[in-house]
Amino acid sequence: MKRALLFVFAIYATAATAFAKKDPPPGGNPEKEEIHWISSIDELQRKMQQAPKKVIIDVYTSWCGWCKKMDADTYTNPSLIKYVNNNYYAVKFDAETRDTIHFQGKDFYFAPQYKTNGFILEMMKGQQLSYPQTIFMLENFQSPTPIPGYRTVKEMETFLTYFGDNVFRRQPFDKYSQGFTSHWSNGNEKAPTPPPGH
Repeated sequence: MKRALLFVFAIYATAATAFAKKDPPPGGNPEKEEIHWISSIDELQRKMQQAPKKVIIDVYTSWCGWCKKMDADTYTNPSLIKYVNNNYYAVKFDAETRDTIHFQGKDFYFAPQYKTNGFILEMMKGQQLSYPQTIFMLENFQSPTPIPGYRTVKEMETFLTYFGDNVFRRQPFDKYSQGFTSHWSNGNEKAPTPPPGH
């Protein structure tokens, strides 16, 4: 009798284990897609040499709450993720890094008086620094354009498509943003402010 019970228990345990290891049912939660963030400027430059693309740099600090909110609310949108991965090299950059940054033949160091790495000061071109800061660049690092502050999905869609679809070559940003209809968000978000220089 004991042997029979042990045999039945063994079969039950094996079946339960096999059932637990089954693939999730259709419509389950597949692995979450994310932006393919590049973690260093060196890697960005290598990729640019191999295949030029536009660039988006997410400038953050460890203490910036709005940076974390933008990561959680904006950079998790599936349509935004897909568009960025298809059209941009995306870089996460800690503005307060003390690493020496080698970029296009120049070295940039941490600037204590600004509590910021000199690379970001160079990208800002004298504009006021705040976090988060999003910097757009064209292929081969042309025309760095900083966009300050937290941005919603709709705002980022406007900026990303304005540069990514080359609309900037034929239309001012204010005109583009006024007639813009979002396809990525619920539409209940404020209109973006024009980027500097456009």
